[in-house]
Amino acid sequence: MRLSDLRGRTVAVWGAGREGRAAVTAIAAHGPAGLVAVDDSANFLTLPWEGPLAEAAPLVTGEAGFERLAAADVVVRSPGVPNTHPWMVELRARAATITQGTALWMADHAERTVGVTGSKGKSTTSSLISHLLAAVDRPNVFGGNIGVPTLDLPEADLYVLELSSYQCTDLTDSPRVAVVTALFPEHLDAHGGEAEYYRDKLNLLAYGPRTVVVNGADPRLAVELGDRAAVRAGRPDTANVATGPDGTPWFHLAEQPLFPRAVLPLVGRHNEGNLCVALAVLDALDVDVVARKDTLAVAVAEFQGLAHRLTEIADPSGLTFVDDTLATSPYAAIHAIDAYEGRPLTVIVGGTDRGLDYSPLAAHLAEREITVIGIPDSGPRIVEALAGLPAVRTEIAEDLVAAVGLSRKLTPPGGVVLLSPAAPSYGRFRNFEHRSEVFAQAVADTAR
Repeated sequence: MRLSDLRGRTVAVWGAGREGRAAVTAIAAHGPAGLVAVDDSANFLTLPWEGPLAEAAPLVTGEAGFERLAAADVVVRSPGVPNTHPWMVELRARAATITQGTALWMADHAERTVGVTGSKGKSTTSSLISHLLAAVDRPNVFGGNIGVPTLDLPEADLYVLELSSYQCTDLTDSPRVAVVTALFPEHLDAHGGEAEYYRDKLNLLAYGPRTVVVNGADPRLAVELGDRAAVRAGRPDTANVATGPDGTPWFHLAEQPLFPRAVLPLVGRHNEGNLCVALAVLDALDVDVVARKDTLAVAVAEFQGLAHRLTEIADPSGLTFVDDTLATSPYAAIHAIDAYEGRPLTVIVGGTDRGLDYSPLAAHLAEREITVIGIPDSGPRIVEALAGLPAVRTEIAEDLVAAVGLSRKLTPPGGVVLLSPAAPSYGRFRNFEHRSEVFAQAVADTAR
């Protein structure tokens, strides 16, 4: 279904956030017979619905919204509406036509698109792909789950999109190059279970992409893909890290050395994997990676990473504060913790409690000397999962600000304070950016 297919039909946009606003604006321009916006979760954090938005579509809130959704020819849901929402279950039972803004957009732009998803690494990898393409004279527009919603993107010859599992769910067209960086249990409450999450995430691959590129080192991804044809980055026949001509780790394309690992400023082995995936994508897009290796090395060296992902905050105390607020699962927190191996480390964990199993985090920390501070809502349960580990010190703080203050007392000089919450931000914060703002402000205030 394309945007043009909505002409003359009644449409209900479900969600009044960034994606919902973009959908209303785009759909209104295509002449629907009727257009309404529905928000069943309005609260004090909700932005005003006014001006051109209100003129294009009245906003219905609360329980009355279901009647408007059920009466519409097409429901365009925002990614934040989970598959398990009772209204979604009922709408599916009634065989309602349900799509998303990203699916509408992809129907017209798939052949010009690199789509990147994954339980970890999709933001960094998609950003690297866009950055490196621009460096080798392949202009592109970057957006999706990070940055600009798809329905707000300008026309271009090439797009690079970061796509969440929610955005992948309703796709009926695959991008030209479909990329998956990692798979582990995430967002199970929204998808209905682990199998459903993997199904929805891998829907990105379901409609005939020209090329599939994946992280060849990810075990769950290997199981889910089976024998499907794919470029498996990290393996010797494609982009990989191996011993280079000077005896240190280098990035390679197959057996051809490109540049030293030290060129990449991002910490952690997972970021080595992210760059391998990005290089494999460039190769799939017919970029002569070996011939352009010097240009690519400069571009890699200039890539400083993204906000909210292992972002270091300068502090006069000598401590290193690190914002990794987008680490919303135990597996993501594990990657972040490993990136600072060898330094005294205090980790702040906790957020919206989705009932995740934190035993993998406990198993990973079994031999690690570390301090863990839990904050609401899930922090106490995470701390409980770590009980009994001999080298793990645990504390509870009443909120994020208090946790930052406590971390200053508990972290040895030269150590690291890592906000890697292993849980989402919603409920107590507007979004992940808001959680980052609170963390950075707390670091600044407690330094005085």
